[in-house]
Amino acid sequence: MDLDEAMAGRRAVREYTAEAVDEQTIRLLIDDAMKAPSAVNEQPWTFTVVRNGSVLDRVSRDAKAYVLATTPIDALPAHFKSMLDDPDCQVFHHAPALVLISAATEGAWNVEDCALAAQNFMLAAYAVGLGSCWIGLAQGYLQTTAGKAALGLPDHWAPVAPIILGHPRAAAAPVPRKSPEIRWVD
Repeated sequence: MDLDEAMAGRRAVREYTAEAVDEQTIRLLIDDAMKAPSAVNEQPWTFTVVRNGSVLDRVSRDAKAYVLATTPIDALPAHFKSMLDDPDCQVFHHAPALVLISAATEGAWNVEDCALAAQNFMLAAYAVGLGSCWIGLAQGYLQTTAGKAALGLPDHWAPVAPIILGHPRAAAAPVPRKSPEIRWVD
């Protein structure tokens, strides 16, 4: 698959089959993620792979509670409010795997470096027929001491990109793109 096709076709997937993603495939996607550029070649990223459904259910429940406890309710979009109030809603959409990209060292550009690795990871997943989605609702909780402990992360790691991964139940519909605002400065 060429790069333009991957960029045009990749979507946030929120419905997955129960089929597991094998370790070898996840390792190949991580290898692709690590090809991302990083500031001064620090390569601060680490990868935590979670394929245990009960761990994902527990982290989902705790992440929802964290968002509700720390975010003013009027600051949340309406669809998030109903989702967070629904006890049956699992923020990881019952995907068979979560890959959390974290920074293991302190650095001024760790978030950007890990985000670049995340983009590579998601494009590579699409190229091999898998779906992925960055789960922003879990980020705040995973950055807490409790969130790190839930996944056995060292205290000094800084979680950046929680990405779910799995076999899509169906092809995600194209999303219209807004026209960019471009300013040329000569």
